[in-house]
Amino acid sequence: MMFELWPYLAVFSSGFVAATLFPASSEAVLAGLLVSGEGDAAGLVAAATLGNTLGAVFNWGCGRALAHYRDRSWFPAKGAQLARAERQFKRFGLPSLLFAWLPVVGDALTVIAGLLHVRLVWFVPLVGVGKGARYIAVAAATLGLWGG
Repeated sequence: MMFELWPYLAVFSSGFVAATLFPASSEAVLAGLLVSGEGDAAGLVAAATLGNTLGAVFNWGCGRALAHYRDRSWFPAKGAQLARAERQFKRFGLPSLLFAWLPVVGDALTVIAGLLHVRLVWFVPLVGVGKGARYIAVAAATLGLWGG
């Protein structure tokens, strides 16, 4: 039997796109592949996690690159909004990155982490663990491994 790469590329790509500000449902792609029997469950979860984490790193990079433009009129968040977001992030600290998988809030969280120059050595593992746990939960529920 020949190894098929496309399911892993599909879930990786959907994971990457879903982590950015573009709307996408990588959970649906993962569940669909699992139900159809395409690919190995552990491999699909790993590919989704990697893609989604790298998408979050892309957001982090955007935040980092845009940090020195924060005082420009076109910057999407104005002074008070940005200050409030920074206070919230600092209040909850680095562990809040474990929740970067949350819809809408998670995308903003990863951009703010970039704006605040959070080091990648902390960002990647925390974001990756949170996103990985979410995909494990989706796979377990899809495959009927969750509950009775």
